[in-house]
Amino acid sequence: MSDKIELFEDMDARLCNDDKPSLYFQALNTPTFTHAHPFTMLSCLKDVKQSPKYHPEGSVWNHTLLVLDEAAGRKDKASNNRVFMWSALLHDIGKAVTTKVRRGKITAYDHDKVGAEMAQIFLSNFTSNDFTRKVSALVRWHMQILYISKSQQYADLTSMRFETNVNDVALLGLCDRLGRAGANRREEERAILRFLREVN
Repeated sequence: MSDKIELFEDMDARLCNDDKPSLYFQALNTPTFTHAHPFTMLSCLKDVKQSPKYHPEGSVWNHTLLVLDEAAGRKDKASNNRVFMWSALLHDIGKAVTTKVRRGKITAYDHDKVGAEMAQIFLSNFTSNDFTRKVSALVRWHMQILYISKSQQYADLTSMRFETNVNDVALLGLCDRLGRAGANRREEERAILRFLREVN
């Protein structure tokens, strides 16, 4: 168990302090990370494919690394730096079990809901219930920007406001959208501003 705690604490320090945490996580290949639960919930993301149309950067892990660096540059705008950075790391953890090929397309329906549960399982091994709840809530609601902006049936502004900080959702959503190869920064920033105007 000590190896697991040591790895968690090392990850925690890198998330909170590194300007480019992707450099650490990209090189992370210890037996604990690749073979020990709950870290395998993350390391398996290296093998989870995404739609090349929306994610030309490749796997979920590649995307996560890009999101982490975006988040590191914006964490001071979040209500809680540590919660925000762990949410960035775990935001797509649910894709490991929800990704499927449907009619020739790679999809990950409900990865936000499943991911919230998985984030809770992951963090409950190491940290407080309050911290775990806050991270899980951000993971749960990180897709609402898309759902609300497109008036989809999955949009649930009331519950999102009750469970988490809307500004943090917007900030994580921006990092998520920018964490893609070839993202249009100006366009994505405008989309987040529209979302904030609509929900505030």
